[in-house]
Amino acid sequence: MTSSAPRPCEVSWFAALCDDDYEQLGVWNADLLSSWDHCSRIVATAERHGFDNILLPSGYALGIDSVAFAAGVASRTSTIRLLVAVRCGEMWVPQLARQMATLDRMLDGRLTINIISSEMPGEKLDGVPRYRRTAETMRVLRSLLNGETVRSSGEYVNLDLDPPRVRTVSGSSPLLYFGGLSEPAREVAAREADVYLMWPDTKERIAELIDDMRNRAARHDRTLRFGYRTHVVVRETENEAHRAAEHIVAALDDEVGAAIRARSLDSESVGVRRQAELRVDSSDDGYVEPHLWTGIGRGRSGCGAAIVGDPHQVLSKLNDYRSMGIDAFILSGYPHLDECERFGTLVLPYLDHAGLSTK
Repeated sequence: MTSSAPRPCEVSWFAALCDDDYEQLGVWNADLLSSWDHCSRIVATAERHGFDNILLPSGYALGIDSVAFAAGVASRTSTIRLLVAVRCGEMWVPQLARQMATLDRMLDGRLTINIISSEMPGEKLDGVPRYRRTAETMRVLRSLLNGETVRSSGEYVNLDLDPPRVRTVSGSSPLLYFGGLSEPAREVAAREADVYLMWPDTKERIAELIDDMRNRAARHDRTLRFGYRTHVVVRETENEAHRAAEHIVAALDDEVGAAIRARSLDSESVGVRRQAELRVDSSDDGYVEPHLWTGIGRGRSGCGAAIVGDPHQVLSKLNDYRSMGIDAFILSGYPHLDECERFGTLVLPYLDHAGLSTK
């Protein structure tokens, strides 16, 4: 499970395309709502600080479109990769493949793809069939991006089709990032993903999950990389970090927090329920283990905990995860632009990251 010399990691930031940016959770600020100007400044700041990648999240009811935004911001970047979130079912797979290949061309090979298994807007679909659709989508998307002819007679994707003329810069599929805690989600990841993404949890549970996913992937003659999606609150001193964390939720009413969490299409998923369990298991001040604070989950769905501490403590926590086998981090903090500046100044220069290749 451990390694004395972990490989250099990939460090990504989060561009808040999904109306998830606050100074204090539950307190709306028009300047922090998702917009072309605000989100493109987050991307520019992350690139200036040397982040390897940046997640462009996707949500129908919330914020702005990830693919359209990626196309707009592509020519404004030169080094940072874009991790573009796409929701299975929202676009016919051949067109999605052509769209992704075009984006990769615009980015000169800097595209990565975050696959989201979600109900489509207005749709109600149980988890098991939804993950069958996701598996078919990932398999066919990868084949088309690899330049392969597809003959698929699946439940959701029926095709006998040559790949589109436009190809990615490398000629093969960008890396597919995917996460999910349920049994069908784990099986999809083991068979189809390149990077398996996890939300915050105790180190014991993370170790168990990594072991399980390695074993599942091995049964399919595959290997996985592992990614960790978490918030961060870093300040010059530990006391300042704790005060900053408390400030984030100081104005949050529990009913408002519940309403915010319910807006997400995945608000009742196994992973979201596990984030709620972490809050129940935490101490009175919200810490479920040293420097892992669950209070931030009171006002958002999905990733519901933050690494809180001074630069050395945050760096040590990340390196602990690296020693467990995690080599990709997707980080965020409130407000996203300000916390990107802090992390980029106080922690990133001391974290062994070397811009992992896109393949």
